[in-house]
Amino acid sequence: MKKTIIILVVIVVIILGWLWTSYNRLVTANEAVDGQWAQVETQYQRRFDLIPNLVESVKGIMAQEQQIFGDLADARTRYSGAQTVNEKAEAATQVESTLSRLLVIMENYPELRSTETVQTLMSQLEGTENRVSVERNRFNEQVKSFNIMIKRVPTKLIAGWYGFTEKVYFQAVSGAETVPQVNLELTQ
Repeated sequence: MKKTIIILVVIVVIILGWLWTSYNRLVTANEAVDGQWAQVETQYQRRFDLIPNLVESVKGIMAQEQQIFGDLADARTRYSGAQTVNEKAEAATQVESTLSRLLVIMENYPELRSTETVQTLMSQLEGTENRVSVERNRFNEQVKSFNIMIKRVPTKLIAGWYGFTEKVYFQAVSGAETVPQVNLELTQ
């Protein structure tokens, strides 16, 4: 009888220990995903801080391209008002599309490219775009690890009990793969 009680206590302790460690691993993985999204947002913020400087540097030289500057301001506003990861990703993609149009325009204006301030800002912006890409990839890797963890048995049971649900990958919005068309015809 005493041996049976000891065996039952050991089994209960093992099960409780497994539940405890499983829960803690889920919390750690969940926080890793959230932390990595914060890194993506940090790079977005860096990008949004650079854009006004670039726009102000370029504005005086390219008065005929005011639509792009308005689009950039609109995209920044949409991002700051976005509430969900998907809304933020969509707004960030709008910024990327507008920036790519601006980059094409800048390549076609040699006097603009030769301006040292613009060159520095462009270099900073390109570096930021690379950082954003790296952080997005890291975010998707964290999401993948978390999603695999909550889908595997027996952790799937613990995840369900405690409300851990599948995370959404960062995905570009539809049409992001299309190269923007820029019309540089100047009207006199």
